[in-house]
Amino acid sequence: MTNALSKMLETRDWIMADGATGTNLFNMGLSSGDAPELWNEQEPAKIKKLYSLAVDNGSDLFLTNSFGGNSARLKLHDAGHRARELSRMAAEIGRDVADAAGRPVVVAGSVGPTGEIMEPVGSLSHADAVEIFHEQAEGLKEGGADVLWLETISAPEEYRAAAEAFALADMPWCGTMSFDTAGRTMMGVTSAAMVQMVESLANPPLGFGANCGTGASDLLRTVQGFAAQGAERPIIAKGNAGIPKYVDGHIHYDGTPELMGEYAVMARDSGATIIGGCCGTMPEHLAAMRAALETHERGPRPTLDQITDALGPFSSANDGTEEDAAAPARRNRRRRG
Repeated sequence: MTNALSKMLETRDWIMADGATGTNLFNMGLSSGDAPELWNEQEPAKIKKLYSLAVDNGSDLFLTNSFGGNSARLKLHDAGHRARELSRMAAEIGRDVADAAGRPVVVAGSVGPTGEIMEPVGSLSHADAVEIFHEQAEGLKEGGADVLWLETISAPEEYRAAAEAFALADMPWCGTMSFDTAGRTMMGVTSAAMVQMVESLANPPLGFGANCGTGASDLLRTVQGFAAQGAERPIIAKGNAGIPKYVDGHIHYDGTPELMGEYAVMARDSGATIIGGCCGTMPEHLAAMRAALETHERGPRPTLDQITDALGPFSSANDGTEEDAAAPARRNRRRRG
């Protein structure tokens, strides 16, 4: 299979990824608690619209509707036996959209966490995790995904299991973790530790980075942590559109298109090559991000104060590393949006 992402990386200074999956699908009528992956069969026109909204607003790469499409998560909806099939459907719809785009667009097969805790803390064995990830990877491959995209991972053991599974599927891949706990993942991984882990893998990803987490400011601090390690592998930044707040019983992200445009440029200048949004990132945010990346020349790495001035305060006083444990929190002097 042609490695479409590697080909794009050879000729592009930056690549724009997509935005939110869940937020957009909820706006299309998905009910909380339902499995989005079932819509690949039940509502294919809406999934096609999801992908098309990303492409039409500037994304060079979009993720398939398969984040929770592994057997461990689908069993909660009595669909564990359909993991491969539903993942294939997600990629098939994506393939159709990308092929009709009229320009190179990468279909990234989304692979989320199993939802289980791995040994020795939990009961999920390495072998079982590899099998779960491999099954989904084969479905995405059959559907025409260009690359596999592991995301929102917290445990290094799960990241390693996925890397092994993707080697079995003979597919290129990228992988991000979520640094949502005071600069660390929920299982304690720091930005520096992730770089070390990625470089130690027998089957390393094409690109690595961070997605989701807390606000865009925190994510950029993590991106700078990756860059500080001298990582030569492309860095991925997929930050949330602001901070989630409850409004009239629903979660609303307060990031404006203007804010996300600033975030995109700062992500690039902080060292990221593949830049997108996560929760709350809508088509209007993507359009603003694309415009900002195209109209702003590359600049120096922003300082932490510049990041918080533009995007809002960090959620924690430090970035999760021991040497920065006493660092003061940057205050928000001019929050936009």
